[in-house]
Amino acid sequence: MPHRAAARRTLLAALGATAILTTQRIASGATTDTTGSGLDAPDKKDIAMRLVCSAENSSLDWRAQYKYIQDIGDGRGYTAGIIGFCSGTSDLLALVELYTERVPDNVLAAYLPALRAVDGTDSHEGLDPGFPAAWRRAARTSAFREAQNDERDRAYFAPAVARAGKDGVGTLGQFAYYDAMVMHGPGTDSLCFGGIRRRARANAATPADGGDETTYLHAFLDARVWAMRQEAAHEDTSRVDTAQRVFLDQGNLNLDLPLDWKVYGDSYYIG
Repeated sequence: MPHRAAARRTLLAALGATAILTTQRIASGATTDTTGSGLDAPDKKDIAMRLVCSAENSSLDWRAQYKYIQDIGDGRGYTAGIIGFCSGTSDLLALVELYTERVPDNVLAAYLPALRAVDGTDSHEGLDPGFPAAWRRAARTSAFREAQNDERDRAYFAPAVARAGKDGVGTLGQFAYYDAMVMHGPGTDSLCFGGIRRRARANAATPADGGDETTYLHAFLDARVWAMRQEAAHEDTSRVDTAQRVFLDQGNLNLDLPLDWKVYGDSYYIG
């Protein structure tokens, strides 16, 4: 079974916090990544998806996760799809709303009232027993897979890359920001991405502020580990310690191949 229980976002204290961050794509030349292309280059983005999938699904095959749905008992209701959209943390609701805007007559549309009612809770009221099967049916369609991609990018990937670009960090740092947003949410409290970044900046200057990139990224990963340890579901910090920290210690700021890492004791390699 995937190690999903150790790989979930902190419940958003303020739903809709994604609006705080811009979703613009990172501008050309905005990072210190002088030999790479940035995380939004297609090959680097695919690497990012595979790295996240190793932690979220114990697999490198992120495209196989569109149909995934399970309540992993972490207090966030159903966890589903390519990055673990949750019925209790508003992003699953946002995804189904987007899908329904595009395809009004879809198998998930009837569950929108229930999804709105359970948002912010771990309740399945109005979702059982049919919602998981409906999710898997929807995942067979290209429209729903595209909606998952687009909502992932809107809420997590594009804001992370844009913020990292403004902070002057390259591809590895952009990934560190993205992975933190996926797990912790893009909010501003101490256990969300904004709080993690704030803690890191209190200990090291970003490259954009004149700091050393490696020193700042170590501070960011330290802050991330602190946040993870505040919640039992995140107490295994190997997602940082034996993955991102390994790349940083190797000086691989461009996230260049080959990559060799471990998450939750499992080994992964991309050559």
